[in-house]
Amino acid sequence: MLADENERVCQDIKCHGEAASGHAHHELVFFKFIAPLIVHAHVFYSSYMSIPGWPISGQRERELIEQVFESDRWGGFHPFIPKFEADFAAFQHCRFGVAAMNGTVTLEALLEALDIRQGEVIVPAISFISTATAVSRLGATPVFVDIDESFNMDPERVRAAITPETRAIIGVHFGGPMADMDALMQLASEENIFLIEDAAHAHGSEWKGRRAGSLGCAGSFSFQNGKVMTAGEGGILVSNDEHLMDAAREIVNQGRRKGQGWFAHYSLGTNYRMTAFQAAVLIAQLERLPEQNCRRARNTSIVREELADCPALRFQRVPAEARTHTNYLLTGWIDGDRDRFHRNLTAAGFPCTPFYPHTLYNNPLYRDGTAPCRVTACPVAEARIADGFWIPHRALLGDEDDARSLARAMREALR
Repeated sequence: MLADENERVCQDIKCHGEAASGHAHHELVFFKFIAPLIVHAHVFYSSYMSIPGWPISGQRERELIEQVFESDRWGGFHPFIPKFEADFAAFQHCRFGVAAMNGTVTLEALLEALDIRQGEVIVPAISFISTATAVSRLGATPVFVDIDESFNMDPERVRAAITPETRAIIGVHFGGPMADMDALMQLASEENIFLIEDAAHAHGSEWKGRRAGSLGCAGSFSFQNGKVMTAGEGGILVSNDEHLMDAAREIVNQGRRKGQGWFAHYSLGTNYRMTAFQAAVLIAQLERLPEQNCRRARNTSIVREELADCPALRFQRVPAEARTHTNYLLTGWIDGDRDRFHRNLTAAGFPCTPFYPHTLYNNPLYRDGTAPCRVTACPVAEARIADGFWIPHRALLGDEDDARSLARAMREALR
């Protein structure tokens, strides 16, 4: 079964990784045959495994950055930026992309382009803070709803939270697997509200063969230092809605409109533009992403299969519709002492995080009333705070022996 699944994932990425086809094969050869000899020049290694550290860079990044240095446009108007926007949007099955300085401001720009400055926006109780603060900063009120065993928002909890004040749902694709887009799209359609995809973890993730960002009104991606593609910082919006992306670009580019003059500012925009250096790095990162996604998928399958007989360990439920994804996090929960599991695994040299210390609504910002919010009952999210864990994607970039070593260490850490 594992071999069949790995072959299916690799074939799927080969067939659908259009934007990266030019270099993905060369990067695969690099990883298999050349990396062990020269990768120490730009990659550090985990103390126990032969997996690479993160970020990973190579000659391709240096080559493209050098082209920026040699140009007279280091800022937001170098040709690399529209190239990256087009390539990444196409990779995500979208027609349009708007790059920006980071993924937090892309969420904010999207909400502003949708004119969501009041009312309520439904968000999951488990996510990074930007999912909620983007809503608050625009003047709307985040409504926190529970997750289910997929670590994504529970559609039934979303339905129960909708009121006449609801303007949008932000579906987060937590850890890589996409949220239940069938259910969320149906809810958004029935209630005539927007469905936004927070796809910060989902570069190449799919729901029934359609990639993140292409199902809701738009998707927001992050290229922060830990993401599966990174330029240290960076973000992009993707969508098939040209009017919406034009409105977002106007905000990101200081109120300028497509085809109009440099000193003609039509709205109260700001400067959220991505730099040419970020775009150069991200072009190279996108070229190697399909092979890395395939590698992580293979190794995650090994780890899950090796530990299938451990009743004290539960992994994130991944719906069949979402089984092609980034594996940004190997996420689960422990029936027992989570903190001891974490200590044992990290002592063995494997990276592990004992989940978030609190739900989004228990951040001081919301808990103390600095920013208004509405909190619904979130028993699953509260449970995961106490028993959840995640292992970062770099731990899944080694070879098959590394994946089995990780599984053995996790088994031992449970004892």
